Amino acid sequence: MSQPLAPSPRPVAKAESAPAVPRRRSRWWLWVIVVVLGAALIYALFVRPFIKPTVNPRAAYENRPMPVAAEAARKADLNVRLIALGTVTPLNTVTVRSLVDGQLQKIYFTEGQIVAAGAPLADIDPRPFEVMKQQAEATLARDQSQLENARIDEARFNALLAQDSVAKQQVDTQVALVRQDEATIKVDEAQVANAALQLDYSHITAPISGRIGLRLVDLGNTIHPSDANGLAVITQLQPISVIFSVPQDTLPKLLAHYKAGETMEVDAFDRDGHTLLAKGKVVTIDNLIDPTTGTLKVRAEFANEDEALFPNQFVNVQLIADKITGAIVVPTAAIQRGTAGTFVYKVLEGNTATVQVVETGATEGGLIAVTKGLAAGDTVVTDGVDKLREGAKVELVSRSAAQAEAPAPRPRGQGKKHQN
Repeated sequence: MSQPLAPSPRPVAKAESAPAVPRRRSRWWLWVIVVVLGAALIYALFVRPFIKPTVNPRAAYENRPMPVAAEAARKADLNVRLIALGTVTPLNTVTVRSLVDGQLQKIYFTEGQIVAAGAPLADIDPRPFEVMKQQAEATLARDQSQLENARIDEARFNALLAQDSVAKQQVDTQVALVRQDEATIKVDEAQVANAALQLDYSHITAPISGRIGLRLVDLGNTIHPSDANGLAVITQLQPISVIFSVPQDTLPKLLAHYKAGETMEVDAFDRDGHTLLAKGKVVTIDNLIDPTTGTLKVRAEFANEDEALFPNQFVNVQLIADKITGAIVVPTAAIQRGTAGTFVYKVLEGNTATVQVVETGATEGGLIAVTKGLAAGDTVVTDGVDKLREGAKVELVSRSAAQAEAPAPRPRGQGKKHQN
């Protein structure tokens, strides 16, 4: 009879060691949870209170009241001005030429000098003309002697005729000879006068007052009346005129003022239109309309005492054609143009800006007439308009402050970085 075998110790050992592994794993995860919860508690208690909340700069920028300058619409009198481009045109321009042939001997002027009418400019060699005058005077003296002799013979023949000692035909012949000598004397006197005139022409003088230009002939050259360029050019500067063109539609109003003898003021500005050069008045209106442009030429005259206007200079001309009384005016800086047409930003109660469509009229001195859309006393934005939109909140400041405080536009893409 066989004895039962004793149980092997190895299976028993396996049965006791199997549950120990899960217990160690469960403790590891427990420590992880404890650490995470502790870190969260420390963050909530000690770190998060000191972190500043994230602010969206774009939202703050858009909700902030915009600093703008504004002015109230008011009533004022405005001049209706016609603006045109004009050319400064001298009233007189003379090319100084020699009236006789001769060698240029002396020059008395300097280039660019202001000369008066009759002032000496140059001398041509006078000797040939002095000789011609002497010859003419000698011929005159000879013929005067012959005339005196003929008159003596005439008187003698008349005495003999009274005594019936000479034929009547001989007396008549002598009378005719006296008349012939008298005519010869007149011719000689004309020759003397012509020689004196030629001598006088050898001294060249200024025909008008004005500024003389560059010298076109040098000393020693022989000049002629037929020379194309002449000796120099004199341009009258005081007074001076400006010729400009206006639309033909303005002709009836201009003619009404012109025929009534009213003074139509004209202001001449520089090319930029900012600097006033001179003030003048309309002196004449052309007698025909240019069919190619539909414009009419007008001449205005200026005293030009300070010589601010120079011949052939281009200027901006403003002609006061009419006057509007009691117009609603605002600064021209308030007027904006867009898809809605011409508009302004009107400031409502509560400092809110709204778009107000307007119609405009004449402009003068930085002001523009508003014919429709505004009333006297309405406040409109004049500076800082480019940052506004419909319904935006505004803060009214001075114009200089509005330019200094207006936020600069943010760089492209900066707002997206703050959103992440």
